[in-house]
Amino acid sequence: MSRTFFRHVNLIDGINPPKKNSVVVVEGERITNVCSVADAPVPAVNDLVYDVDGRALMPGMIQCHYHVAYDNISSLFDLDLKHPPTMLTLIAAKNAELLLRCGFTGAVGAGSLHNIDVTLKQAISRGLIEGPRFLACGRDIVTTGDSVDFHPSWWKLQMEGLGRICDGPDEFRKAVRDEIKQGVDIIKLYPTGGHGLAWPADVMTMTLDEMKAAADAAHERGKKIRGHIVSKRGILAGLEANLDVIDHADMMDEECIERLVERGAFVVPSLYFPYMVVEEKRRTGRSSWSGVEEMEHGLENSRRILPKANAAGVKFVIGDDFGTAAMPHGDYAKELEAYTNGVGISPLDVIRWATINGAELLGMKNDLGTIEPGKLADLLVVNGDPSSDITVLQDRANLHVIMKGGKFVECQLTPSKVTAKAA
Repeated sequence: MSRTFFRHVNLIDGINPPKKNSVVVVEGERITNVCSVADAPVPAVNDLVYDVDGRALMPGMIQCHYHVAYDNISSLFDLDLKHPPTMLTLIAAKNAELLLRCGFTGAVGAGSLHNIDVTLKQAISRGLIEGPRFLACGRDIVTTGDSVDFHPSWWKLQMEGLGRICDGPDEFRKAVRDEIKQGVDIIKLYPTGGHGLAWPADVMTMTLDEMKAAADAAHERGKKIRGHIVSKRGILAGLEANLDVIDHADMMDEECIERLVERGAFVVPSLYFPYMVVEEKRRTGRSSWSGVEEMEHGLENSRRILPKANAAGVKFVIGDDFGTAAMPHGDYAKELEAYTNGVGISPLDVIRWATINGAELLGMKNDLGTIEPGKLADLLVVNGDPSSDITVLQDRANLHVIMKGGKFVECQLTPSKVTAKAA
């Protein structure tokens, strides 16, 4: 079997500081060698050799709050009224390919419609369409009258494609089991309002018993569960209920940090939208969005608490509500800047959130997330150094190689003119 050599790379392996003049060798779908130029094996006649000339080589990123079936919506009603399920499935397929071509070789769903996540995962696995490795989410599991149950009752829509309305532990347990029956890998709950929803953040829209019943049902069948949770009260309740992922966690404090580390739960801060709004006001002196003062306050809290939480070992991953009019599909890598320039997290730490932590949430930490021998060859070659300027990942033209499982999704490089020699 022929091999692919990437020589003279600036190696960002997901664990260590960058290392220049490195070589990465891929054979089949896996990485077989990571070493210095001096220690590299000699290419054989049939091997492909790319001299990368100092470009960065890093693991493929993982988007951990992914709404593949959101079609850049401008209102909540667009979620399930803008398109019929058949058209929305085709749109979602294009979004999945776009995510991959933006350098994200993995994704974890955060809420879907009409079981589209599951359908796409199956199509990607069969090679029918291009897309990332995928942990499929299902419909939102919500309570009567909460922020997600927003359709007027006389419409009689019953949230058929968007969500499942449950009240009481038994209904939650049954809903989770049925979602899993449909092929879902991760369940989505909405225990609080806030972070773009109508109900205030400090309102709990489901009980602890309901959350526990849902989490127990998911874990009994080997699946994960996540929750849209903003308030401190909600974070602590979500951890007591044994949720795997806390989405947003805007009001996290030191007590929450201690519990998050103890529990080992993941946190998706999703700071890009408030960062974008506050930056617009800073640049122009005004904002086109309402609630900018609240966002400024929230961002200040994030500047204070996220570095502490990161240093304490909270398992952060990246992902945001892309697929809305304010954050269209394709802008995924812009989120990373919110943590470096907006909050003060180092680019290398944010890259680790996007790679090694994401791989763990995806359930593939032994196969993905780092550049090491034996790992699957999901990797990027980047024109620039994201470890010093993470914004280079925002321009798809800088992604000179996107590789998934040893196969090129994108390759702008030309094999070395230095002819491979026989071993």
